[in-house]
Amino acid sequence: MNFNKQVVLFFMAMLTAHSAFAKLGVLACEPEWKSLAQALGGDKVEVISATTAFQDPHHVEARPSLIAKARKADMIFCTGAELEIGWLPLLLMKSGNPHIQAGQPGYFLASDQTDLIEKPSIVDRSQGDVHAAGNPHVHWDPNRLLVIAAAFTDRLQTVDGTNGDYYQQKYSEFESRWIESIKEWETLIGTLKGKKAIVYHRNWSYLLNWTGIEMAADLEPKPGLPPTSGHLASLLRVVRNTQVDYILIANYQDDKGAQWLSEKSGIPMITLPFTVGGNEKAGNLESLYSDVLMKLIKAH
Repeated sequence: MNFNKQVVLFFMAMLTAHSAFAKLGVLACEPEWKSLAQALGGDKVEVISATTAFQDPHHVEARPSLIAKARKADMIFCTGAELEIGWLPLLLMKSGNPHIQAGQPGYFLASDQTDLIEKPSIVDRSQGDVHAAGNPHVHWDPNRLLVIAAAFTDRLQTVDGTNGDYYQQKYSEFESRWIESIKEWETLIGTLKGKKAIVYHRNWSYLLNWTGIEMAADLEPKPGLPPTSGHLASLLRVVRNTQVDYILIANYQDDKGAQWLSEKSGIPMITLPFTVGGNEKAGNLESLYSDVLMKLIKAH
């Protein structure tokens, strides 16, 4: 065998070995999907998040550094339902990555895998920043999240069939843990049914539906608009005649309006981690749920 042939065979072997051990690159739009992709992909995937737990996912810029990450990804895992409408289309276009474009196996939206609540009967921009497809914050329903996990596992197996059995095993492990966690959580949340909460944006609608907490009012006068002094004053009049148990805000939201209303009304304001990494206890999806539920239970 001559020297040139040996060199070619050596590099072919190196490329084959690299392909065998290369991890599937997943770009998650939000930390909750990074956590889920890591749980389901295990050591066969490398997952990065486009946003942090302290950013509003509605308002993100498709910066060059983020475009560079999208360019390298094998898959993109986002919420959809217009949550990322202000930046995801531009990110996909600028990336030039054919694997993660809409309609390709590497393009995965959580909201496409399950039904959504709060779909407006009429879409009118005078109503504010409404989501025409429905409420996108599906990660706050544990049963919907399990459906999304199963669908993402199927997609992993489509994109990376070589490791299909591995992904199925990881899903089975996640499913078992998650179902057990739901049982434990549902033994705790009975005390929350019938409680009333003022929210800031419809972030918590799926959580409220699951726990039986009722939404009394919204700090936003219209979706996407910050609380005005006039709106806060009207809420104060409402709560003086209605038993309200909480004012709920996400960790990334401006709490000035919520604090004012809490001080004037005596209703406790609770800052909750909205996604994984929102506080030091919310290290993954299970601990995120557990921390939020315990905060709600202890508050009353």
